[in-house]
Amino acid sequence: MEYRALGTTGLRVSVLGQGGAAFGQQYGAVSDQEVTDTVHAAIDAGVNLIDTAAYYGKGTSEEFLGRALAGGWREKVSICTKACRLDRDVFDFTPAGTRACVEASLKRLRTDHVEILLAHDIEFATDYEYVFNETYHTLQQLKQEGKTRFIGMSCYPLGLLKQAVERCDLDVVISYAHCHLFSTRLLSEFMPVADARGVGVMNASPLAMGLLTNQGPQPWFPGPPEVVEACRRAAELCRGRGADISFLGMQYAYAQKQVPCTLTGAARQSELDVNLKALTAPIDPVLLADVMRVLDPVRGCTWKCGNWKG
Repeated sequence: MEYRALGTTGLRVSVLGQGGAAFGQQYGAVSDQEVTDTVHAAIDAGVNLIDTAAYYGKGTSEEFLGRALAGGWREKVSICTKACRLDRDVFDFTPAGTRACVEASLKRLRTDHVEILLAHDIEFATDYEYVFNETYHTLQQLKQEGKTRFIGMSCYPLGLLKQAVERCDLDVVISYAHCHLFSTRLLSEFMPVADARGVGVMNASPLAMGLLTNQGPQPWFPGPPEVVEACRRAAELCRGRGADISFLGMQYAYAQKQVPCTLTGAARQSELDVNLKALTAPIDPVLLADVMRVLDPVRGCTWKCGNWKG
């Protein structure tokens, strides 16, 4: 397993981070034993960072993870969890709401602190000044109280994430769906800002919200149809060569050395095994070039998310 520095936190994190969204039953049922087996296998393979959130399954992901890390496993990993988002359309960025969310998360995780605590999906806030002041100050207080070692924020719009690191003294951020086969905007538009401030960056959704899979995105995917169609054709090209676009996508994400950690949402050990294989399998340069050509018409495409107007 390769390890990279997470900003100036002092943490060296595995290039593959275990994502916990699927533990919350958001992509189909998964059992307690499956989660435990996956988490233990990931740690045994060298994964030392696990990301979850109060939002994932309304706490189910944290509950499953808390049980999986019992019996000495907790000490082997850094946990990142996220507060302020409680359901698909339920957010609470107030100091009281943030504190209540964190306390409930710690209870579910069966720990007295996490390594990283983020305000979740801040693009859905209705007042960004409030987030950069009141929510941020609450995160700072929780850090001072020892509830977390490091603090940060997460969101989709890179313009808003840039404002967050410029306005607040953040340790870590999560960006999603901006570093993958048809976009490296995270590298060109955000990493220079993060590096200048010593902010650690985790790359989530390296398969672009399911676009870069054989199954394609969920029906609620907010992006334009031409992106869905281009990715469908790229997946078809891979299948015709006996390859899987999601495997190629993971290989490509891991290869971006500027990004400390890429989060992958395997819920079962078989899925984890594929992601681990992508870490070491050499990328097919011909296949990659051909897929890139198919995706060129939508390269760098983004979509509206939350209330951000930038």
